[in-house]
Amino acid sequence: MPVAPGTTILHVDLDAFFAAVEQRDHPELRGRPVIVGGGPGDRGVVSAASYEARRFGVRSAMPLRTAAALCPDGVFVPVHGERYGEVSRAFMEVLRRSTPLVEQISIDEAFLDVAGTFSLRGSPDRIAEDIRATIRHELGLTASVGVASTRLVAKIASELRKPDGLVVVPAGTEAAFLAPLPIWRLWGVGEQTRRGLADYGVETIGDLAILAPDVLVRRFGAHGMTLADRARGVDPTPVGGDDVARTVSHEHTFDRDTRDPEVIERTLLALAEGVGSRLRDGGVKAATVGVKIRDAHFSTHTRQRTLAEATDQVEDIFRVALVLARPEIRAIEVRLLGVVASNLTQREQLSLFPEVSDRRRLATAATDSIRHRYGPGTIVRARLLAKDVPEPFARDPLHAPEAPRVGRRVRRDPSNATTPEPDRDPDPDQ
Repeated sequence: MPVAPGTTILHVDLDAFFAAVEQRDHPELRGRPVIVGGGPGDRGVVSAASYEARRFGVRSAMPLRTAAALCPDGVFVPVHGERYGEVSRAFMEVLRRSTPLVEQISIDEAFLDVAGTFSLRGSPDRIAEDIRATIRHELGLTASVGVASTRLVAKIASELRKPDGLVVVPAGTEAAFLAPLPIWRLWGVGEQTRRGLADYGVETIGDLAILAPDVLVRRFGAHGMTLADRARGVDPTPVGGDDVARTVSHEHTFDRDTRDPEVIERTLLALAEGVGSRLRDGGVKAATVGVKIRDAHFSTHTRQRTLAEATDQVEDIFRVALVLARPEIRAIEVRLLGVVASNLTQREQLSLFPEVSDRRRLATAATDSIRHRYGPGTIVRARLLAKDVPEPFARDPLHAPEAPRVGRRVRRDPSNATTPEPDRDPDPDQ
């Protein structure tokens, strides 16, 4: 049956990516419950769980110790970020064979617009089948694909028949497709919004679609109109569109909760070093710097500040992060720290005749050049030589594997950047 005209957007998502790579590379792990993130007694969290582990209730972002209690026979493996990055780059190359309009939104998923490739590649559903077959043959992995007229619907469709599924939503049927689905599947519906919608008896996306938009606007402001559109499958954002937030972030979970201000400051500096390096590698600056702090009771505190001038310099990022963190860490034991850079803009080139104020930038450029040539550990700040700080340049594998570039995403919420809360829980496929 031919796909209706306008059904040209694909969302391709690798299934249980990190765990699947481990099972592929280590055949003895196939069919076993694999949990990626560290050892069963470590203080970190689950980065990914195989489908076998999920049957025991293991999910991403869950403490590793909780996962071990739920799945005592699980195979716990450390995160191999570099390996996942290599596979991710090969995955993106497979996608780009079908169309140049590829928008990577995380290490293991992307949107494609195949409107201009019909004559060469066939119908969108045929393209989707070919992509899945190529991923299986060349990468030894499986992918789930949603095909629809909008990014919103394609993303939701790809989640419904995991693993190794294909769901096609013909143009014109978006509202009917979404109507029976639970409301939490819709972008922009986090716990706070869900509680607000419950006051109107909303449990499904169809329930939301029949609410008058003015009711939603009165309750949720401008976000209410966005919700009304999304409930009907309306999403005007094109593949490659530039209306969403772009961020670079590094996090560190301490082996033991700490109150030591010196340890906390050194850790913030190491995280700022890693974030600044990735910004410079990508040729972008951040106009906003934020911190994330999780205490011993798993309460999470976040603060951010918009800068007078966008920056990619470690000293600037560290100074702001320290100011933001100090009020939050008083009288608490810190379990996790994170530094986030957002609102990215293109970095201007250094002048051939820099002023004295640019000497720090020149020194940073020279340091970056040496690190790129000889390795990140060749030059390390003296303050970061202590054993109680994280490796500054170790990337969080949950982020996109490459450096950020203007026009593409690093790690982001696929909904509109103005959404006042997270879409929902962490990606259920990690």
